[in-house]
Amino acid sequence: MIDTNLQIDTRQAKDYKSDQYVRWCPGCGDHALLNCLYKAMAELKLEPHMTAVVSGIGCSSRLPYYMNTYGFHTIHGRGAAVATGVKTAKPELSVWLATGDGDCLAIGGNHFIHAVRRNIDLNILLLNNKIYGLTKGQYSPTSDRGFVSKSSPYGTIEDPFHPVELCLGARGTFFARAIDVDLANTTDTLVKAANHKGTSVVEILQNCVIFNDDIHSNIVNKAWRDERTILLKHGEKMLFGTNKDKGLVVDGWKLKAVTIGQESYTMDDVLVHDAKEIDNTLHQKLGMMSLEQGLPIALGVVRDVNSPVYDQGVVQQIKDVQEKDTTRTLRDYLMTKDTWEVK
Repeated sequence: MIDTNLQIDTRQAKDYKSDQYVRWCPGCGDHALLNCLYKAMAELKLEPHMTAVVSGIGCSSRLPYYMNTYGFHTIHGRGAAVATGVKTAKPELSVWLATGDGDCLAIGGNHFIHAVRRNIDLNILLLNNKIYGLTKGQYSPTSDRGFVSKSSPYGTIEDPFHPVELCLGARGTFFARAIDVDLANTTDTLVKAANHKGTSVVEILQNCVIFNDDIHSNIVNKAWRDERTILLKHGEKMLFGTNKDKGLVVDGWKLKAVTIGQESYTMDDVLVHDAKEIDNTLHQKLGMMSLEQGLPIALGVVRDVNSPVYDQGVVQQIKDVQEKDTTRTLRDYLMTKDTWEVK
């Protein structure tokens, strides 16, 4: 039972915890995301009885059980469709979708891109461990080419999806990325996603300790995290490195990572992040950066722009129609159409 008597100015992370035992493997990145979500909701001062968490199928999709909010554990890949229905029917709710790289981008891929295209006011948490964990270790749509798994014993012969490409290709208005071991920045990113009006997509790079352990260790390890990732902040210089002495510059049509003071590069050459830019060209370049390109992995909010919101549009359309048409009952509606009298 959701407690509706809590005062909105006294929200704490524990207010959003259910009484269910959390059934994830010890060390799973889902634990970190769950705790960040509790903290983000407390910071946002969301009312539990005005919040709904929806999921599909997969390890991450167990998340609604652990929330003291309304929840809906749906079927494989259909979380985005159900969340769309919830938000359209009850626009006043804060609606969150917990999904994984398999659930969201394989069987659920079509629902995902159309939710993004419509710009429904949903918060999509896409937990990406590059593996099917619940079904015991098959490769997923985000697994790298050549990845060896139970369903690809000789290595995959496919190129993976990149969530940022799908999001921006579907005219996405908000995309961000976080890592499971950085709780402070993940929580901050979730807050920013919730404050965005429209579909917000947050890709969380998380670990699967059983079937894909250390899959993101090349960037999340503290020994080299600062050198291999860049935390983007709107209106600030794109700097990274342990001493913040490296930055991103434009080199022809490409991005280039440089060290300030070397090769004649100065602080003035370093790009300033503009998450509000309508043209998503640079946002896609930032989201697609890779270590193989000699570039850091982008974290934080990559894109955050305003655009008409689907559920708000539905509400306004209904209001406009009602103002023009006074018909309120089914009988009155039927009588407005062609009628015949049978004798």
